[in-house]
Amino acid sequence: MTKPAPILDMNLALMAPEILIGIVAMLLLLLGAWRSAETRRELVGGLALLTLATCLIILWKEGMHWPTSTFNNQYVVDPFSGFMKILMLLATLLPLMISWDYLQQHNLDTPEFFVLTLFALLGGMMMASSGDFISLYLGLELMSLSIYVLAASRRDNALSNEAGLKYFVLGSVASGLLLYGISLLYGVTGSTQFVEIQRFLAGEGLEHSRMVINLGVTLVLAGLSFKVAAAPFHMWAPDVYEGAPTPVTAFMAAMPKVAAFSAFYRVFVEAFAPMHAYWSNVFQLVALLSLAVGAIAAIAQSNLKRMLAYSSIGHVGYILIGLVAGGDMGHQGVLVYLTIYVFMNIGAFGLILMLNKEGIGDNIEDFKGLGHKRPMLALLMAIFMFSMAGIPPLAGFIGKLYIFMAAVKAGYLALAIAGVIFSAIGAFYYIRVVKVIYFDQPREEAFQMPVGAMGGVAVAVCAALVLVWGVFPASLTSTVILTVSTFR
Repeated sequence: MTKPAPILDMNLALMAPEILIGIVAMLLLLLGAWRSAETRRELVGGLALLTLATCLIILWKEGMHWPTSTFNNQYVVDPFSGFMKILMLLATLLPLMISWDYLQQHNLDTPEFFVLTLFALLGGMMMASSGDFISLYLGLELMSLSIYVLAASRRDNALSNEAGLKYFVLGSVASGLLLYGISLLYGVTGSTQFVEIQRFLAGEGLEHSRMVINLGVTLVLAGLSFKVAAAPFHMWAPDVYEGAPTPVTAFMAAMPKVAAFSAFYRVFVEAFAPMHAYWSNVFQLVALLSLAVGAIAAIAQSNLKRMLAYSSIGHVGYILIGLVAGGDMGHQGVLVYLTIYVFMNIGAFGLILMLNKEGIGDNIEDFKGLGHKRPMLALLMAIFMFSMAGIPPLAGFIGKLYIFMAAVKAGYLALAIAGVIFSAIGAFYYIRVVKVIYFDQPREEAFQMPVGAMGGVAVAVCAALVLVWGVFPASLTSTVILTVSTFR
């Protein structure tokens, strides 16, 4: 007698990091309620950092696994998911380290802050391993709902409340668009699994239902574009970046971007691969709009957090160029640029956090004369600003070079030229920050407090990676090439 096949295959060992984060997050919520206020941050925050470090070790030791899946292909583990999860863990660990002193100073070191951060990370990691629209949507909503609350975590601050409410309302609309698109695709293909959708689109089914499928793909594209703040779905980003507490901004500027681009790859490069000719045209328009908004709108900003919000929209445009280009080189460019972007952004927001702790505001003018008073902090900020502008020999230049080379190789010469032009325009507002730091006179009372040890180490790591990857890019690209070579 043959043994019957299981109705649902379950290999929970593949989900070890996610299970650990979920269990610890729930335990920390209970510990935060039981322990006294004096020990909350040290206990809850310390355990959260330890959990993140443990998950990093687990994923690092697992190495490059060939693709495997569980829960009937709803959860996929492969080199791509491993790479993105490690990046998400670092994009959570480093902002928490940088925010350690700031959270205590502003009474934000509550158990809920660390718990919500872990749940947001858990949702992002689920998105990276999703093999089905259902698991993708569950991860997306878990991440989004947690960040909505984090954005409004300063209950006594009107801007924070506005940021949380605006993000929630617009995010709900985006989730509705995404769900409507998924329902249309399910109605036509009869499945929510990416493998089955790809098989349907590669056959004759596409020709019989092209109009409905095109509408479904467009709605899915709009819903996911909101999550990365790609133009014209970007209107929430400047207000939310400015109004949310800076530790939350540092976190939401990095980790959710990685998670959302993981979803882009799972959906468009896997499920919608046979429709590349259609969705690549839409992405070209979105990329151009994002480049234009990011380069032009940021020039008029006086608030540094708001300027970095528009800057992030521009960076999304560059990453989308790599997605449009496709092929091994385009995919490598996306992962290289996304990795570099994470550390540049976290480093820049980390310096803002350090100076916020001293009572310095978020306006660019508040950083006048930083080079005279705190030369090391000024040097680090200059490194991040020049790298974002794409000036060699920093890592930001390598990221843009990869993207433009991929676009030219794939035949998108006009897109590459547009990227170079908008990069030159965007360099203005990055260099303006450096000018204010080094050439304007500081206030006498400014920049007096010492830098926290944990935050200083995290920012120094970000700066070191930006320098090393700029001079020795092979230290990053070799890992990316190995990841892309097994991602199909």
